[in-house]
Amino acid sequence: MAGSEAQSGDEPCSEPLLFTLPLSPSLPPPLCSIPQDLSEALKEATKEVHVQAENAEFMKNFQKGQVTRKGFKLVMASLYHIYVALEEEIERNKENPVYAPLYFPEELHRRAALERDMAFWYGPRWEDAIPYTQATRRYVRRLHEVGRKEPELLVAHAYTRYLGDLSGGQVLKKIAQKALDLPSSGEGVDFFTFPNVASATKFKQLYRSRMNTLEMTPEVRQRVIEEAKAAFLLNIQLFEELQELLGQDAEDQSPSQAPGLRRRVGSGVRDAALTETPRGKPQPNLLSQAPLLRWVLTLSFVVATVAVGLYVM
Repeated sequence: MAGSEAQSGDEPCSEPLLFTLPLSPSLPPPLCSIPQDLSEALKEATKEVHVQAENAEFMKNFQKGQVTRKGFKLVMASLYHIYVALEEEIERNKENPVYAPLYFPEELHRRAALERDMAFWYGPRWEDAIPYTQATRRYVRRLHEVGRKEPELLVAHAYTRYLGDLSGGQVLKKIAQKALDLPSSGEGVDFFTFPNVASATKFKQLYRSRMNTLEMTPEVRQRVIEEAKAAFLLNIQLFEELQELLGQDAEDQSPSQAPGLRRRVGSGVRDAALTETPRGKPQPNLLSQAPLLRWVLTLSFVVATVAVGLYVM
């Protein structure tokens, strides 16, 4: 079982080997090289897709501090929908042996924090205002399918989301605060804060040890591994969709990415004639319209003179 203390290679391997030799009847079957602990098996099996998720354009830009308010609001709204679905299914299965050892609502659950973030970003009527993208809907639909029909796979989604949040959450929080000029007190980024986890490293160790106590057949174990890969793919699809949405509407810009800061050197004459509106659209200022103003004033003077002349007559 996954929760035993046996090390890698203690069970016959059910997967085909790349190189095989004829076995004599006295020799044991080849041993499997997949780690025995579920947590290690998941980490090893998801390495490649994990890298793909980190290299999605949306996440690469985020990690470089190139995040706009629009982009951040979009991803936070998607996370709200995802965690509502995940935690609904966790509550549904909190006493189910296939998930119960991983039930840590006080330490991990994100819904309340995300509700505060939604109120910060979308205002008091945020429930009517937040977007719900197609990729987010697919993710949510899969979470409900797993929780209701295949709860033994729920561990794959909890592992992917919560341990990822604990691992990179603080870094992303600081990036967002700096890029978006957010208050240091934490408003708008509550999602990334786990006040009931004193040490992320120690808690992750505890969580992995609990994962390794889950009893499952080799067939279920393999399905859990495949579901973890699918969870990463759902995240990649979400990042790709968000990047596409941002590409369609680049109006919302963070202060560090204002058009005036990105113009090439040598455009100072044109810059001097532009001002920024609150939505980032350049508008001509009064100095740039001086000839037009002089013409209007001259015309006004002529009209006034004619009017006075007519009045005197």
